[in-house]
Amino acid sequence: MNTEHKTAQQILTKYWSYGHFRPMQEEIINAVLEGKDALALLPTGGGKSICYQVPAMMKDGICIVISPLIALMKDQVEALKSKGIPAVAIYSGMYKREIDIALDNCVYGNIKFLYLSPERLASDLVQMRIAKMNVNLLAVDEAHCISQWGYDFRPPYLKIQEIREHIPKAPVLALTATATVKVKEDIQEKLLFKKKLVFQQSYARENLAYIGIMEENKLQRINSILTKVPGSGLIYVRSRKKAKEVSDFLIHNKISADYYHAGLDTKSRNLKQDNWMKGITRIMVATNAFGMGIDKSNVRTVIHYDIPDSIEAYYQEAGRAGRDGEKAYSVFIHHPSDRIALEEKAALTFPDLNEIRKVYQALANYLQLASGTGAGICYDFDLGAFCENYNFNPVTVHSCLHILELEGLIALSDAVYTPSKLKIIADHRDLYDFQVKNVKFDNFLKLILRSYDSPFDNYVKIKEEEIARRMEVSLEYVNNILNQLQGLEIIKYLPRKDSPQVTFLEARMNTKELSISKENLHERKKIYYEKMNAMLGFVENTSQCRSRLLLAYFGEYTDYRCGICDFCLKRNSLELSELEFEKTEKKIIAILKNGPLPIDELVMSLNTIDEDSALKVIDWLLDNEVIKHDIAYVITLVED
Repeated sequence: MNTEHKTAQQILTKYWSYGHFRPMQEEIINAVLEGKDALALLPTGGGKSICYQVPAMMKDGICIVISPLIALMKDQVEALKSKGIPAVAIYSGMYKREIDIALDNCVYGNIKFLYLSPERLASDLVQMRIAKMNVNLLAVDEAHCISQWGYDFRPPYLKIQEIREHIPKAPVLALTATATVKVKEDIQEKLLFKKKLVFQQSYARENLAYIGIMEENKLQRINSILTKVPGSGLIYVRSRKKAKEVSDFLIHNKISADYYHAGLDTKSRNLKQDNWMKGITRIMVATNAFGMGIDKSNVRTVIHYDIPDSIEAYYQEAGRAGRDGEKAYSVFIHHPSDRIALEEKAALTFPDLNEIRKVYQALANYLQLASGTGAGICYDFDLGAFCENYNFNPVTVHSCLHILELEGLIALSDAVYTPSKLKIIADHRDLYDFQVKNVKFDNFLKLILRSYDSPFDNYVKIKEEEIARRMEVSLEYVNNILNQLQGLEIIKYLPRKDSPQVTFLEARMNTKELSISKENLHERKKIYYEKMNAMLGFVENTSQCRSRLLLAYFGEYTDYRCGICDFCLKRNSLELSELEFEKTEKKIIAILKNGPLPIDELVMSLNTIDEDSALKVIDWLLDNEVIKHDIAYVITLVED
């Protein structure tokens, strides 16, 4: 595959069939081609993958992509292969021999893209092989994960520094959809940028209306919204139980709906997702497990039934509406009880050290790990069965495991379907002799050789059901044959997987030796509460344009007012120009800073505008608690 002398536009058109680049993509690609380290902040669905795939195709060598999203990695690899571009992915749950073959193909074969999950970076095997590769670019997706100030910090990302030492000539392209000013600086520092360079689009979404609704009966309000606003929609809830409850309610009210969460098996998740993507299902009610990598352009409404933990999470989820540029709504329905619920969740998120040690000990016992063993090995892990076995509270266990993950001791991954695979390990001559001497296996092996390309060289994906159908035998018979051939060392057989996994990044420690930094825990708790309080401030806001608040959170300060959020709609109803309103508001605040005034005197003091307009602004400021009045209607400025 020789694409080195083609232009970026030619590559884009040939492999992706796009006539032109999206905003900022071409500038980012040119920076990569010039060998510069760069951080690209593009909105979800903004075409981040094109920014590293196109320049990698223009240069000799392989592009390494670091990503924490296994399902997304697998989708990307399949998409590249469908275009005739060789690509592989290495992630949790793969067998050592399988990884070994994939890495060899990257060193000695023609692989163009290697996708790696971050926990694999700790492996000496992976690092040694990367040092032998001709790497033309290191792309870091979800780059905010490298910063402890980010909303999804993952310690394995810090290992990227070590990878850079092995490939000093390869530039780094870091990609993310959201990052505060502090996180942007931290990403560039942690990834050892030679020179700081940031490409950033505005966080403003001019077609997206952010609407906050105070409501106790959330289900009835959701029903009312979806009755009035047509088109596809997403509803985010916090719990799996709530996802089904809301979905059942909508179906009962004749609204096409389904639910989605990480506890469903892969077949169910894929079917539900496909039905929603195709418009067969109108509304998907889901936990935050749904959405990463989803690129459905015509979502008209995203509703938050529960308040997210951070503005970053909210912005990502809300941003799944209106990607086609048409008018869309992000609605969050809140109630004073939501603040209490969020604060209670925060308390559960940081269990004490004894509880963390207790869960770690139980985990080691559950997986039958002796002290000093298990490093780098992945294990299937059923959280529900684990909690039931040890009589643990699932919320507490999840929090403890998350802290162990933040300490770099383990890595967790959601259930991802991995198909069955096999590889013939006997050489051609030995296999022929085996078939002659063992007639009962002959038809089976002939079918494998006819059906799959290069089973001697690589692991090939198989479907036991399909083999059984073609041989006109039972599925149990096929499984027995596969296991017998593996026992006879003719093949290596890797059965399908469809379960969450835990990886021990460090060898299992004696519980007494388990060290959890109190300082780190305190700092993470502080960051968590800062983000939570910023989210609550956004939800409870009554005095600013919501778009302006979001932009300010991400360091984008502007006088921009969207004109379509709930605040702006109320403000627009005053029928005053922006200039007239702001001029009057400033004057009222300046007058009241000198002390309270009866309303008639305050209006008389505003001699630059008519009385009706003055009263409209005063009413607005009273409604939004900028000013207040007593029983005699004496107006006072509300203290910050």
